[in-house]
Amino acid sequence: MGAAPVTGLTVEYQPSPPAVATPRPRLSWIPGRVQSAYEIEIRTGDDVVAHTGRVPSRESHLVEVPGLDLGSDSDYEWRVRVWDEDGAVSDWASAGFGTALLNPADWTAGWVLPKARGTEVERWTLLDWIQGHRPERAVSERLRPVQLLRQRFTPEASVARARLFITARGVYTAEINGVTVGDQVLAPGFDSYASRLSVQCYDVTDLLEDGENVLGVALADGWWAGRIGLTGSSAQFGTTTGAIWQLHLETEDGRRRRIASDGDVVSAEGPWAYADLFIGERFDMRLHDPAWSTPAFDDTAWHPVEVETADPAVLVPFAGEPVRRVAELPALSVIADPDDGWIIDFGQVIAGRVRMTLRAPREGDVVTLEHTETLDADGRWFVNIEGINKDQLDTYVAAGRPTEAWEPGFTFHGFRYVRVRGLQVPPEPDDFVAVVLSSDLRQTGSLHLSDQRLDRLHRNVVWSQRTNFLSVPMDCPQRERAGWTGDIQVFAPSATNNALVAPFLTRWLENLRADQDADGRVPILSPRSAYDDELAVNGTGFGSIVACAGWSDAIALVPWVLYERYGDRRVLADTLDAALRWIEYQRTAAAELPERLRDVPLTPERRRRQALLYNAGEHFGDWLTPSTLEGRPLHEAIGIAPQLTAELVAPMFQAWTLTITARSADALGDTGLAERLRDRAAQVRAAFAAEYVDAEGRLPVALQGPYVLALAFDMVPARLRPLLVQHLVDLIAARGDRLDTGFLSVPHLLDVLWDSGHAELARRLLWQDECPSWLYEVDRGATTIWESWDAIAPDGSVRAVSFNHYAFGCVDDVLYRRIAGIRATAPGFRSVVIEPDLAGQLDHADAEVWTPYGPLRVAWTRTGDDAAIHADVPHGVDAVLVVGGRSTSLTPGAHDLRVALPTPEPVVK
Repeated sequence: MGAAPVTGLTVEYQPSPPAVATPRPRLSWIPGRVQSAYEIEIRTGDDVVAHTGRVPSRESHLVEVPGLDLGSDSDYEWRVRVWDEDGAVSDWASAGFGTALLNPADWTAGWVLPKARGTEVERWTLLDWIQGHRPERAVSERLRPVQLLRQRFTPEASVARARLFITARGVYTAEINGVTVGDQVLAPGFDSYASRLSVQCYDVTDLLEDGENVLGVALADGWWAGRIGLTGSSAQFGTTTGAIWQLHLETEDGRRRRIASDGDVVSAEGPWAYADLFIGERFDMRLHDPAWSTPAFDDTAWHPVEVETADPAVLVPFAGEPVRRVAELPALSVIADPDDGWIIDFGQVIAGRVRMTLRAPREGDVVTLEHTETLDADGRWFVNIEGINKDQLDTYVAAGRPTEAWEPGFTFHGFRYVRVRGLQVPPEPDDFVAVVLSSDLRQTGSLHLSDQRLDRLHRNVVWSQRTNFLSVPMDCPQRERAGWTGDIQVFAPSATNNALVAPFLTRWLENLRADQDADGRVPILSPRSAYDDELAVNGTGFGSIVACAGWSDAIALVPWVLYERYGDRRVLADTLDAALRWIEYQRTAAAELPERLRDVPLTPERRRRQALLYNAGEHFGDWLTPSTLEGRPLHEAIGIAPQLTAELVAPMFQAWTLTITARSADALGDTGLAERLRDRAAQVRAAFAAEYVDAEGRLPVALQGPYVLALAFDMVPARLRPLLVQHLVDLIAARGDRLDTGFLSVPHLLDVLWDSGHAELARRLLWQDECPSWLYEVDRGATTIWESWDAIAPDGSVRAVSFNHYAFGCVDDVLYRRIAGIRATAPGFRSVVIEPDLAGQLDHADAEVWTPYGPLRVAWTRTGDDAAIHADVPHGVDAVLVVGGRSTSLTPGAHDLRVALPTPEPVVK
């Protein structure tokens, strides 16, 4: 009898990807039973390019085939079979994949630049924003039209295979013979364009016709030239947009040909008067000819393009999942706005845009769509996002047809509500749909909790994650849309539970490495532009920060999370050098004393300790610590937490990054490096404890955050830990059992309490519903995670802040690990502990997480004095159930158990 069938074949995490971005892709599959050996074969056509033979191994995830070196733009078939522990062999399981253009030498095309005026350069600063400065000229005077490109070509014979490799400086959509190519939006996405620009690959075989064909490309400013970031400055990567492509054809008779972007391309203005990612777009349907990308269209009045030689080293294959339309939401209600127009509520804060249908509009009617995330306390229109070039306004000019449908193509917005103006009749809800945009990540986790508020909190986290993971991990989908390193550093563990984020974050880490300074500094956001560097050089205070504690440490901490959750060693290997360079920068920067000590006589011993600590310079510290923001205007309060905590937070993250990088070195087999890093970490910890912890376990600052981090990062000797724990408990009590942790410490707060014997206090904080707390937001109708705990005040007044910032959603990892009870104890979930929180307030929980070996599900229900627990354990995972301190091994398969509820936990004093 054969072994159970093999399923779930993937290449670099993806099923049958059309354009793998590496010549040495890793292969994964899910055995039907515990695996003892495997055999892999890879073919292209009739040629076998790799064959492993029988390999004794339990590994079935991210398996590397020795000697594999695949060619560019090729199609492959691969198959695998496995042996189980009894020696039975499975049938072959097979799948296909293709490769991208993997070598710079594959490129012969040039950049084609449409004949158009360049983007107007606008330079704004953070101070401009704070002081209320805004552009003086209208949007229509400052922005420029979207450009159209056309190229005619004729295949020499019937085409059997066609692949389009294309990217742009800007954002683009492509069409062939009037049909849109692919389903991606906002391609090529956001990259550190000076170093890398992602190339998309499309299978366009079915779009080609015998005879003449036309490739059309619509090209907008996008991230390249548009108004982006917190400052809203334009042209941060360039003023001129362009596109480059190669269409690779293979005819039925086996001939190959390349159609490359070159001097035969022509250009003209499109029907968009302008299109900007942040401001919005203006589209005139009267100027739109849907035949513009067909052979029959007359392009004699179009203009020749300029051709620029390409640097192929910058052109990199796109890896991961592109941005797509991932969901649609109907309008829940339409109400008249007393100030003119109608307000449409879609019931959920999202990132995306609105698709509308107009019934019998008049020619020339101008319809506008304004976007916001919240209304005010009285239900009136309220703009919650302030700043320069943050208009979030789309404009449509009707052609006068019986029915007209339109969705913007080169912008997106953060919103729940839309105000429509310019309609001749009241809108019907069915004529408006909210289109959700996101990187199309596979949604892998699920969590359902019997407490409706806690369940809503989880769903809010999922929505914030999905709508901010758009090309890069953005902080928010409206004001900044920046890849802040601190945000993803605190949120990465939660992200892995809800979606398959490994390819997405790996691509972002490649950008982060490209942005690392020559001196080792890791920037606080990535992708980063030359204008970001200019702002830092000329800035003061926070505006001068290039790298800082807790943000830059993402270069070590995020790869480690991916290794913990996915068992991905390659991401550790790829980022190790960058992490070491950041560590070396910290070591060098430690020579600088904190400002308060520069004029203070120091003993040789204290000077030696200070020389070990990265504790000077500008840092954000435990950013947004709630108590430091109370009772003061934001512009005065925002700097208090950094001033109080930065000197403590920086060396704690220094020690933690040393520790995590040592673990990474161990995982990669470099034990010597690991030992050196551990020794360095021990020196930093000893110096920190001697400098900042007194004999009674007190830190110089009486805030929860520094105590949380000191305990989470093992910054104090074991004999002092109980003292620090008690100080933390006292600080929480002094705040009425409410959190007072900032940006960097809040991810660790509940775990520190749980591990210190204060699980009940951790639960009280989790279920707290007074501000600041997670459930305070839920009780006020939140559908995503807020930037500020008090975005809506207790009296109902609304602040002009982001209502969609995922960072404080880091608590979601606690819901999976501590409440539902699924905790990985070996990389890639090779072993897990299942420990449901049966002593808490929930009656029921049901959670499922992705593992490389299949889904792992735990569901439990409390009834009276016992609980029913169901667990589905995939083959390849070693699971242990822990209830009331007793451990039970669970074999692969389904389990239904009934256990006695644990005795109530004693309150630790």
